Amino acid sequence: MLNLAFKHNKHYGKRLFSVCKKYGLDSLGIHNPKNINYNLSYDELFLHEVNNKEGVVFKTKYGDTFGVDTGKFTGRSPNDKWIVKNIGSESDKNLWWGDVNKPTTPEVFDELLDKAVDHFNSLEDIYLFDGYCGVSKKTRKHVRFVHELSWQQHFVKNMFIRPTKDKKLYEKEPDFTIINACSVVNDEWKRHNLNSEVAIAFNIEKKIGVILGTWYGGENKKGIFSLMNYWLPLEDVMPMHCSANVDYDGDNSALFFGLSGTGKTTLSTDSKRPLIGDDEHGWSDNGIFNFEGGCYAKAINLDPDAEPDIYNAIRPGALLENVVYDEGTKVVDYFDGSKTENTRVSYPINFIENSVFAQGKPSIANHPEKIIFLTCDAYGILPPVAKLDPEQAMYHFISGYTAKVAGTERGITEPTATFSPCFGGPFLTLHPLKYAELLREKMNEFDVPAYLVNTGWIGASAQSGAKRISLPLTRKIIHKILDGSIESVGFDKDIYFGFQIPKSLDDIQSDILNPQNAWSDTDLYNRSAKDLVEKFKENYKKYDLGDDKIRNGGPN
Repeated sequence: MLNLAFKHNKHYGKRLFSVCKKYGLDSLGIHNPKNINYNLSYDELFLHEVNNKEGVVFKTKYGDTFGVDTGKFTGRSPNDKWIVKNIGSESDKNLWWGDVNKPTTPEVFDELLDKAVDHFNSLEDIYLFDGYCGVSKKTRKHVRFVHELSWQQHFVKNMFIRPTKDKKLYEKEPDFTIINACSVVNDEWKRHNLNSEVAIAFNIEKKIGVILGTWYGGENKKGIFSLMNYWLPLEDVMPMHCSANVDYDGDNSALFFGLSGTGKTTLSTDSKRPLIGDDEHGWSDNGIFNFEGGCYAKAINLDPDAEPDIYNAIRPGALLENVVYDEGTKVVDYFDGSKTENTRVSYPINFIENSVFAQGKPSIANHPEKIIFLTCDAYGILPPVAKLDPEQAMYHFISGYTAKVAGTERGITEPTATFSPCFGGPFLTLHPLKYAELLREKMNEFDVPAYLVNTGWIGASAQSGAKRISLPLTRKIIHKILDGSIESVGFDKDIYFGFQIPKSLDDIQSDILNPQNAWSDTDLYNRSAKDLVEKFKENYKKYDLGDDKIRNGGPN
């Protein structure tokens, strides 16, 4: 619906239409907003956030930092993500249809899009962001976001690559557009055969995505990452849900794969090695590159001594989500998870002073020299570090194992095994073996070794009350991998998983390196190990397409 001014003043109407046309919004059907807040600066965004009363100004060590509460949506809504099944199209043929990529119809998508467009046509002010996903100019994608809230533009400005030279990016057609009408719910979800009033839907052929009913900022980022997981393998580029860092001389880059809670962001943010990126990367024939222009770190239990780089990045320009704070002082209590354990902070990557980008260099590196799979094994069965052969690497990549412990999520009362293929299951658009094959090709071509590092429990389960392996000890292990000294020690073969465990590693107690020796109760260890082996085998059945080499890389 056009507002009254538009209906009764043809000149005013023409002006509004021309503004929307200038920014390419008319092609989406958006023609009414009179104020297009395009690629605002951080100072401008802060003023809009405050004036719109979109959140709270927190008092942090380095100055006023804006924060928001996303309501009941404190994480992604995977059951509400849909992809349009355009019968006979390229995406229809390529996509891994199923629980991760649930199909919906073009007709349903068009109705969702109409809801979003109608909503934006009822607004006077909207927020428009143009940027890039991917540092590599050869494979980067021009992404556009249409938002109703300034803090959401703030989020994507933090997370994507901000254009510098091409200030008129709006004159170019984007590779993909996401229209985020977070305040609009889909009250016709039952008729649409969807799961709830929330809808996150993507039409690959139309190059448009729609977000309805959820305020969670991460939906913007993860939606584009899912699309990169579709586009890049078709270009023989490996998309990866991982962090990456490098030596100060630009050599010896490393990839860190791991699910939430394994320490991926923390361990790759290392004072001794500049950070390339903390979450999403690509691996092409020219090396590795960051997808993003920022970081999206967990803020729960954030300790300035243990994680100084992340703590110091919380400053003006950063954006806090769902943190608990003192109403009077506006000081955040990072150790309070009463709202959610998934408290977050996003910030431009240059806020990490020890990052490649902060040094004035692009967030790229040569081919990695080390690959590290991180897991938090709450059963205490996996060793603190193990060397994997290529087949074992593929098996553990497809498995994507970690374990949740009591208190981390609602309903979790005991250690629970979690498997996410390729360490990014919710974002895979092709079959997991496609990504595994790409990884194997690149590991073989560039002779890259892989290691498994357990950041969880050693010698006992989490349920026993034993302490988790310390962060300093894990960092020491990581450094032994990165400097190559782990290769000079002798190895034992793990009796259940078959990978190689170092017999000794500098001054690290040898009795914790091998779980078989670390457990005081041998019978309990054997029972627990066999149980975990069966969990691995049962999970792998879902992805087994008959590759004997990968299957043989699994446990006995």
